[in-house]
Amino acid sequence: MKILIVDDEEVSLTSVKRILKWHGLKSIEICDSGSEAIRKIRQENFDVVLLDLLMPEVDGMQVLESTKPYCPGTEFIILTAVDDISTTVKAMRQGAYDYLVKPVDNELLILSIERAYERKGLLAGLSVTASCQAAEIPPAFSDTLTQNTQMKALISYAQVMARSGNPVLITGESGTGKELMARGIHRAGPAPDGPFVAVNVSAIPATMFESQFFGHVKGAFTGADGSHQGFFQQADGGTLFLDEIGELPIGLQSKLLRVLEDKTFTPLGAGHAVRVDVRLISATNKELDRACQEGNFRIDLLYRLKSATICLPALRDRRNDIPLLAAHFLQSACTRHNKQISGFSPEAMNVLALRGYTGNIRELSQIVENAVLLAEGPVILPVNLGDSPAMEFQPSLSSRSLCTLKENDAAHVMYVLHSTGGNRREAARILGITLRQLQRKLAGTKGDS
Repeated sequence: MKILIVDDEEVSLTSVKRILKWHGLKSIEICDSGSEAIRKIRQENFDVVLLDLLMPEVDGMQVLESTKPYCPGTEFIILTAVDDISTTVKAMRQGAYDYLVKPVDNELLILSIERAYERKGLLAGLSVTASCQAAEIPPAFSDTLTQNTQMKALISYAQVMARSGNPVLITGESGTGKELMARGIHRAGPAPDGPFVAVNVSAIPATMFESQFFGHVKGAFTGADGSHQGFFQQADGGTLFLDEIGELPIGLQSKLLRVLEDKTFTPLGAGHAVRVDVRLISATNKELDRACQEGNFRIDLLYRLKSATICLPALRDRRNDIPLLAAHFLQSACTRHNKQISGFSPEAMNVLALRGYTGNIRELSQIVENAVLLAEGPVILPVNLGDSPAMEFQPSLSSRSLCTLKENDAAHVMYVLHSTGGNRREAARILGITLRQLQRKLAGTKGDS
């Protein structure tokens, strides 16, 4: 069992570590800052994290929110002096396994750790092995093509959370496959045969919100020549997927919240309420926590939406999936355009592997589509892929320019990082430095840009 203790007080760190070692737990690491804890938890595979809430700069709740969606197999136990019901509830909703108030009884702490570890094993048994390295994609998520360990772990977590029927919030950059994940959760949920209704919230005018979501009866307003079932009734017995939920105007959020709380609504012009049984999945590329702080999103609605949260990684963070996805898009495009193309040249695949992909999977799909249209031979060549920003990281002697040693060092670091497909551990090994040294160099590069 691998354990991480996070606390800004050195006395507390050493005390808890001593207790754990006395009870036979040997693989223990300590961390005294929230920001460092986020980096360690995302980069290493901890079984249990003992997390203090009150820390300067980045507190324990921020650590939990920033890491649990990325590390669903890690169990978090809160150790804090804050004895507050609302804080406890919030921590549990964010995925904490247990909440213990200091000073903690030693036996109670060990029991909580053991039970958390047992729960981790149970969830792993329900889905995939704890490492997720040899896992098969569950049938419900077969549309999501991946061989990436992090993606497999997220799918495993989604499979477990889907069975509850509770609301799920999917976050991630545009083009990362949020709707595909939502459809997988629907198929893995308690009502897979029910309807799946997908709605782009940003495309619904505010004046049409109630009519579109709750429906109306004939004559409810000028132009209502017949009755109309809204999205909630259309999704009754199934799933309603609300994409771009962060775009919902603050004035309309209370109307949505009321339906989520009561499971009832009244269509425009109707004289009675309608009850529905709908599983809600929402998605956004916005930081809703920040939107709540800025007053643009209701915090009570946010907690209704995210009984579980799934954060999809950007394509640049799962580069080992690029060949798999590119081959799939190539086959689909060839079928649509009736062309015979066997694959990509090694040079073309290298170009694809090094691109930045600000548009993520959607951008890769479009690049391959255009390449199929432009290709005149049996394979895709680099010339068919258009301009590639990645070529900047393949310098030759003829392309070298006069620069300082610091600039040369930064350029070489970026070249090695891109050559490894974004794998920081491998890049650090090639450069002959530690992972932390590489992170500092990257931070310095961003600060200079």
